[in-house]
Amino acid sequence: MRLARLSTAAAALASVGAIALAQDTKKEIEKYQRMISEASPVELFELEGEALWKKKQGPKNASLEQCDLGLGASVLKGAYAHLPRYFGDADRVMDLEARLLHCMITLQGRTRDEATQRVFGNEDKLSEMEYLSAYVAGQSRGVKMAPGLAHPKEQAAFELGRKTFFYRAGAWDFSCASCHGEEGKRIRMQELPLLFKPEFARPVVATWPAYRVSNSQFKTMQWRLNNCYQQMRYPEPNYASDITVALTLFLTATGEGEPYRGPGTKR
Repeated sequence: MRLARLSTAAAALASVGAIALAQDTKKEIEKYQRMISEASPVELFELEGEALWKKKQGPKNASLEQCDLGLGASVLKGAYAHLPRYFGDADRVMDLEARLLHCMITLQGRTRDEATQRVFGNEDKLSEMEYLSAYVAGQSRGVKMAPGLAHPKEQAAFELGRKTFFYRAGAWDFSCASCHGEEGKRIRMQELPLLFKPEFARPVVATWPAYRVSNSQFKTMQWRLNNCYQQMRYPEPNYASDITVALTLFLTATGEGEPYRGPGTKR
């Protein structure tokens, strides 16, 4: 009996110790995140993106300054915070990258193949899309996230995104919810938020696109989703596909109302 009580006490102490260690670790991670955010080079990427926004390119020798991101041609303030949304000229719901791609094709006369030849950068050089995403997103700081949800195609995209988030498939029978659907899960020291709940989705959608300290690169939301597909052993989606746009709409709508404070800084 005494031995049993001692074992129970030891287990309780171990449990308390584990909880205390987890809390200390979380505090240290939060401290680290504050430190890296204070020294973020995001503004440098925004400046390069601004130059690309104004640069004349393509067969039409035109800039992207007349690109309509949803609030009117050339209007950038708050535009990112209201994406994804339905665009009548394309008759589809678009996120930032899908819309930028559309403007490259229609305003600059570039082909889709040429415009998407290099949408994700590397350690040596970011891509054009990444620089542009940093610049455009930065113009929405302080604006509350409010994607389009009124149009029937926006509603259909939201529902597609919701179903996709929970849909299990692939070699490992994974879904987005496999990582982001249960409390207490983490990858290494990184907690995995429950992204179908507003309180967890808000800080995520309010800080992407983001600078990744671990590889000194700036990453877009499309890259983040594509990377998740790779880790789940799914085929990688086509760039700016309806599936990735729908997922982005679902996540952004779940986090609706959060003031945008990105581009953020991630581990």
